[in-house]
Order: sequence, then structure tokens, then C-alpha cells
Amino acid sequence: MDVRRRSAMEQPTRGAGGRPVKMKVKMVDQNDAVKASDALPLPMYLTNAVFFTLFFSVVYFLLTRWREKIRTSTPLHMVNLSEIVAILAFVASFIYLLGFFGIDFVQSLILRPSQDVWAAEDDEEDIILKEDARKVPCGQALDCSIPKIAPIAPLKPALKVAQKVFDKEVVSETTPPTAEDEEIINAVVAGTIPSYSLETKLGDCKRAASVRREALQRVTGKSLEGLPLDGFDYESILGQCCEMPVGYVTIPVGIAGPIMLDGREFSIPMATTEGCLVASTNRGCKAINLSGGAASVLLKDGMTRAPVVRFNSAKRAAELKFFMEDPENADTIATLFNKSSRFGRLQSVNCAVAGKNLYMRFCCSTGDAMGMNMVSKGVQNVLDFLQSDFPDMDVIGISGNYCSDKKPAAVNWIEGRGKSVVCEAVIKGDIVTKVLKTKVAALVELNMLKNLTGSAIAGALGGFNAHASNIVSAVYLATGQDPAQNIESSHCITMMEAINDGKDLHVSVTMPSIEVGTVGGGTQLASQSACLNLLGVKGANREAPGANARQLASVVAASVLAGELSLMSAIAAGQLVRSHMKYNRSSKDVSTMVSA
Repeated sequence: MDVRRRSAMEQPTRGAGGRPVKMKVKMVDQNDAVKASDALPLPMYLTNAVFFTLFFSVVYFLLTRWREKIRTSTPLHMVNLSEIVAILAFVASFIYLLGFFGIDFVQSLILRPSQDVWAAEDDEEDIILKEDARKVPCGQALDCSIPKIAPIAPLKPALKVAQKVFDKEVVSETTPPTAEDEEIINAVVAGTIPSYSLETKLGDCKRAASVRREALQRVTGKSLEGLPLDGFDYESILGQCCEMPVGYVTIPVGIAGPIMLDGREFSIPMATTEGCLVASTNRGCKAINLSGGAASVLLKDGMTRAPVVRFNSAKRAAELKFFMEDPENADTIATLFNKSSRFGRLQSVNCAVAGKNLYMRFCCSTGDAMGMNMVSKGVQNVLDFLQSDFPDMDVIGISGNYCSDKKPAAVNWIEGRGKSVVCEAVIKGDIVTKVLKTKVAALVELNMLKNLTGSAIAGALGGFNAHASNIVSAVYLATGQDPAQNIESSHCITMMEAINDGKDLHVSVTMPSIEVGTVGGGTQLASQSACLNLLGVKGANREAPGANARQLASVVAASVLAGELSLMSAIAAGQLVRSHMKYNRSSKDVSTMVSA
């Protein structure tokens, strides 16, 4: 705990109804009354500007003089009066800058403050709103009075956690910022300290998030009380997952299955807020298991990146196209590309010309990583090489949307991107009747009219399915994948066919663009890593690089198969509305929910 006295302390007073209300009483600490910077004759920013200007001016002067001496073969140790003055000014300004910036930097490394900066205290939110009401023009709209609520049963003493949310009242314990944090918060609010630089300045990611959060509440006049802060490792996301964090969002994770896939059982983690989704997928898993399980086939494994380059004529663009597609140049291009990584291996390059512009779609294996950065580095190596043979080539962008990433595109639907997987199962007729509550003929007819004909009428691109995106998104969020890549990863065609004289059902999903990885990005966060570990695909596979990512893609396809089977059965049996009314309806009175 910080033992320094705070500049603002809270003292309880009695409000209406005798309820204690905390108010801030300003107190001045003797140690804070006088600052070292008060002894300077000029304001701090002017003093800094003077010494910065002096430092760089004398450095430029001395370098100019010494270069002139070298040209005229004059000994460097022979100096005149102006050079002596410049040297003294250099030493003085260097000492000042070192003392002003260097000491603070060393202290930030050695004397890191305590991480216990965001504990709890009652009614801090009210205090924040009272202060903001005096600062923002719309402050009169902020109700700082004690809200009138229905009496509730006495609560047990609250644990020291980030937040506890009840139906009618939010109860939390927060302590006000320390004097040092208060000064930084005010600087962020005033704009003198950029919010993005707090991690670097403070050397403590948790403390930086706490300070940024408090500053945001004061600037906006809105409370972030329901957004958790504690219980998260902010160091783990620095420089790789999220910038300028103020908390984290909690998404419940449900488990569907287990599902029997290729002779192995997998329990499927699904992070979702849609009721009925996990339950429906779980029913599909049950039907598949009782029928002997599902089988999957990996058709292709290759991530793509397609830069766009421009020439002065279409003829020159075509010449590069022929050069890239010439088999005699394949080894040279592959060698250059493969230098970027020990896992990235170039598989193919497909080119497309549009006028005098050329789009080159590189496809490569990426091991257990999803591979976007890996393939981009390889592409850059090839472009640097081509620049020497094609000096008139103008690189417009490392990505020309012919890849195509995070967008529905026919090239992904036809050629594939990431992992291309087919997953199938044969569901016995009695399982269709007893578990799925429908008939084989009804499922086949519904699939043809809904997933195939209906999608064609709608002009769907890769959307010949019932709700593949639902399952893909849930599994992606749980396992740390890029949720935006759900777009092309959800490309799926669901097929259903009656077999064995119409008694049984053959069902399959074909997904050409499942983009997943088990290393890098969000996969190394604690929660997502735990879900990958549940599936047995955590991290890189040392014996067979890429095996974990391929296995995860097969699990995604099997999960979609289960989800498709269950939802189509619910629609065929007329159960969709009833199930959603049961599992996807909130019992809370939403009319009472208002913005704080």
C-alpha cells in the first residue's frame, strides 16, 4: 500500500435519509507544497525548449568546425574562444538533459510503483460524476444525487474484486487514485501526456490501464463500472494484441460435445452470448456420436498474400506475369521467399492483370501459425528482388485485395485460403427420428430449398449453409483466432443426401477457407490458451509442424457439421422458435436499463 499522504481524502457525511455520502476534502501535503521546478526562473516547458535548442545548436556548430579542420588538416585540439564556449554550452546542456530525462528513466526501471492501484471503495463513481458535472457543458444532465431504489436484502461483505453487478444496483469497492496517479490522470485529461504513452512512461501495464480508465471516465462523464479491470495480465497483450486497454470484456464459454472426429473425441469450447447455440451444437454432436462419429479430410493448406504493382504499360505488366509463372524461375522465387521463415514455404504464385496493374497471389504453408505476417515477409523479399530486374515496377501495396483477407471473395471460395476441409458423417435413420426429432426426407428437402436454392436466389457467395458463421465465430473467440477472419472462414456449403434406400442421412460440410493458428496473436492469452489445451492443440507441434493448426481446422469443420445438422433439424421439425424462446430470452426488465 502507498504510505504517502494523498492530496485528496474522503470524509463521510450524512445525506438525505441519513445515508452516508463520501465527499472529497482537499488537503495539501507538506512534501507536495514545493516542487523542484518552482526554483526555475522560467516555466518548465520554456526551460526545456531553451536547453534542447542550445544542445543541438552547439552540436551542429562543433561538427561543422571539426569537419572544416579535418579538410584543412588543422589539429582538432587547437580551439578558439567560440569553440571553448560551444564546448562548455554542450556540456551544460547535456548535463541538464541527462538529469531531466535520464534520471526519470532509470527510476522508472528500478523503482517501479506498486501494482495495487485499482482496489475498491463505495460511491467513487458518484464522486467522478460530481467532478465532471462542473467541467463539461452537459454536466447538468448528470444526476449526481443518490438514486432512489427499492430496498434490498442486506448483502454479505463484498469481496475485493473488480466489480459485482446486481439486477438493480451496482456495488463496487474502489479507492481513489494516489497523489502521483492523480497528477498523471490530470495530465492525460489536459492532453499534456498522450494516453498511448502511459505504458512506456509508467513501466506498469496494469497501472497504465487504471490511469487511462480513470481519465476516460472524467473526459466522457460516463462510468465504466461494469467493465472489469482486475484479474487480467496486461503485460501479455502489450505490443501484440491490444493498444490503450481500459479493461476487458467477459464472454461466457460453453462446451459442446464431446464429438467423435477421425476416431478421437473432442470437447468444443464456444465463446458466445447467443442462447441456444451451444445447446444446439451439443445435440448435433450427440447425433453424430451415436451414429459412429464424423470423418474429415484436409484438401489444402496455404495462406495467401497478393501485392499490387503498376507499370507504365500493360505490356510490361504482362512481362512480369510471364516471368512469375515461368517454371524456370520457380526455384529462384521460392528460395527468396523461404528466407523469411523456417516454416513458410512457397507453394504457388497466381497472377492477374488489370490494365497496367499486376496482382500476384502468393500461397505458402505457415506451420502452426495462421501466417499472415509470415507470408507478408516472404512477399516483401520477392518484391525487393524483382525491383532490380524490373526497375520501372511501382509497388502500390503489399496487399491488393486479391488475397483476399477479411472480405467475402470468389477467389477464396474457389481456390481456398488457409485450410480447406471437408467433414462428413452418416446419421442413422432412428437417430434422426429420436434425437433430431425429424425425418431424413424432410432434412434433404429443406437443405435443397434453403441452403442451396434459397442461397442462390439471394446471390450468396460462399453462404450455402444454415449458420456456419455462428459456430466459427464462437470457436474463434474461445481459441484466440482473429474474429474478423470469420468472414471467409465461414464459407461453407452444406450437403444432405438420403442413402441406404432413404433410411439414413449423409451430411457434409465443405469449407475452403478456414484460417486458424495455434501460435501467435490471441492464442497465447491465458483463457484462449486453456481452450486450445482442452482440444489438445496448444502451441506448436514439434514433431510435425503445422499438425496442430490443421487439427484445429478439422475441429472447426466438425463443429459446423454438428451445428448445421441440429439447426436444420429444428427448422424441419418446427422447433426453432420454441427453442429460442426457451434458451435465448432474458428474464430481466430491459426497460430499467439506462446509461450511467
